[in-house]
Amino acid sequence: MLRKWLVFIGGILILSCFLAACAGPVGDTGPVGPAGVAGPEGPAGPLGEPGPAGEPGPTGAEYVGDQLCSGCHYDLAQTYMKSGHPWSLTTVTEGVPADYPFTQITSLPQGYTLKDISYIIGGYYWKSIFVDTQGYIITDAPGSSDDPTFLNQYNFGNPTLGLSSGWTSFHAGEADLSFTCGSCHTTGYDNGGSQDSLPGIVGTWAEPGVRCERCHGPGSLHANDPKGVRLQVERDSALCRECHIYVPTASLDVKNGFIQHNDQLGDLSQSKHQILDCLICHDPHSGVVQMKLDGQQTSRLLCQDCHWQEAQFQNNPRHIVNSISCIDCHMPRLIQSGSANPQGFTGDMRTHVVAIDPLKVSQFNEDGSLASGQISLDYACRRCHGSTKTDAELLTAARGYHEVQASHQIP
Repeated sequence: MLRKWLVFIGGILILSCFLAACAGPVGDTGPVGPAGVAGPEGPAGPLGEPGPAGEPGPTGAEYVGDQLCSGCHYDLAQTYMKSGHPWSLTTVTEGVPADYPFTQITSLPQGYTLKDISYIIGGYYWKSIFVDTQGYIITDAPGSSDDPTFLNQYNFGNPTLGLSSGWTSFHAGEADLSFTCGSCHTTGYDNGGSQDSLPGIVGTWAEPGVRCERCHGPGSLHANDPKGVRLQVERDSALCRECHIYVPTASLDVKNGFIQHNDQLGDLSQSKHQILDCLICHDPHSGVVQMKLDGQQTSRLLCQDCHWQEAQFQNNPRHIVNSISCIDCHMPRLIQSGSANPQGFTGDMRTHVVAIDPLKVSQFNEDGSLASGQISLDYACRRCHGSTKTDAELLTAARGYHEVQASHQIP
């Protein structure tokens, strides 16, 4: 057995030597074959040294001013600048007031010149109040602070009321009356600090007046990338109500037989229209005054667009012939901003109450507060009819005014 294994191994060795002797020269290296499957990832190496800091990324948006906005939105800006919002506060620069669309500042509180004034509150259409060079609202003659009869508010003439321009008192005689109205009269307001370092002003702002960025937000990022960064477009009434304050009936400020302008939206709480968003009826880029003076429709919708049945049936043909509109009766001028005519039951701004109580003659109760959430016949009717109609005649005419009469019914 051992002999057989020795013969076998010897044969293998002889064959190996024979094959080695017959082998030819080594040829050229062949092409590299395809890569094999990657092996498992090895452990991470040590961290290297940090590289240099990159350029700072974009920060929050900043206010750029409505002049830049108008570069792209020119037509819209021209319309907007004729509304009242931009003129809620204006700067007096080197003794020169702003150039208002419809009015001019031609009269100042007694004893003052334009060089004594830093800002003008209002001035657009209804009234003007003045801020001195220390930032305090002018309430008295120069150097004085104790005259409660000082005339410091200028009311522009109102042909509707039959009143000419004139002066009245606003917090007259109060010493050091600070300007605290920036949140609603300026753009980019911050309640910290004092604008222009004037001690009488509370807060700072990017622009005086309610300009584009007050409603749309700061626009620097949008200006740099108009397509990539869109500005805020808020259509909910909540934005309007930040300044046009909505208050309950019991809190209305009523004086002189009128709701006062600081609560011009407050009376909406008494109307069914309180469920509507402001922009359903109002274009935020144009104002009622400018549209009225241009002879254009002052609201997006007309009353008859919704209340078409009431518009069809009016039981006084003379109203139709004389083109008496819905708002003449349903939105009387129950609000006073500057001027008012108590004897004529007419203020200088319209109410949003809308509903008329055909059984109620007097609007106010004994203590002078608004008696109900409906308009009385004094304001709905007597603005035109005056004393020519008795209470009984008005009550008779108001009952069933929009009801379909037998003559109107289809047989």
